[in-house]
Amino acid sequence: MKSKTIPERARQRPHPEQRLNKRIPPAPARAVVNARTSAVSATPNCDSLKPPLKWAGGKRWLLPKLVPLWESESSRRYVEPFCGGLAAPLGLRPKHAVLNDINPHLINFYTHLQHGLELTIEMKNGERRFYQHRSRFNQLIRDGKWLSAEAAQLFYYLNRTGFNGLCRFNQSGEFNVPFGTHRSITYATSFSQFQSIFENWSFTNSDISALQIEDEDFIYADPPYDVEFTTYSAGGFSWDDQVRTAEWLAAHPGPVVLSNQATARVVELYEKLGFKIEYLAGPRRISCTGDRSAAREVLATKGL
Repeated sequence: MKSKTIPERARQRPHPEQRLNKRIPPAPARAVVNARTSAVSATPNCDSLKPPLKWAGGKRWLLPKLVPLWESESSRRYVEPFCGGLAAPLGLRPKHAVLNDINPHLINFYTHLQHGLELTIEMKNGERRFYQHRSRFNQLIRDGKWLSAEAAQLFYYLNRTGFNGLCRFNQSGEFNVPFGTHRSITYATSFSQFQSIFENWSFTNSDISALQIEDEDFIYADPPYDVEFTTYSAGGFSWDDQVRTAEWLAAHPGPVVLSNQATARVVELYEKLGFKIEYLAGPRRISCTGDRSAAREVLATKGL
């Protein structure tokens, strides 16, 4: 399948020294618009492992909808171009998966988990310790050592301890989320439960247009929401990016599931590209302002 290019401002290329499991295994061989609204329980009805990170926009609540769609297609390779917090693959448990995100620190963390990350730094919910760890993490970024196991540990700590579970970087590429307001935090003591699950999963850090997709792949995409402000990448994720992503997915000959905020132009775009539309009552979201209001979501499917 010929990929469509995402605008250059949406790209976030990996560090030149980066080697984040770039090999993608081949997919296993495998011999008009309807719209309705439904509510989804915030508690998944399947046996899913809780994601290791707190991630804004996580889709664990969507698993009751994703599981039935995946079950009949589970012999396929699973691909998620915007993998984020891994809620969907940890719930669906594909045998083979390609999990991609343009946040290189996120992919570095998952790659170290895959190879048995051990926690050796101090995990303490304190403001002084938080800013010490944040300073060290940013020093590793400046020194080009952010692919290290130490950086992966610090990324986990900052995610758990920072404000609202946000992941935000300034124009210099440094993490700038402030200290959180958590009364208490339960930090992991081991990530061993993830190692066997990740065994046949490939973690990649690239623009969506660079992904090596096979015609038979099952793709679930949850791109950054169509909202006025996003820190998905240094250049943001524009409406042009939304259109090109949707067109890229619509051209895939295999099954595609796509979720997004149900703005009028998103719905119009997905309908125009031939997706079957379902509306969902999503849970309260995390935002940079602390707004916890519910967002109406759209679940779009094609080839199922």
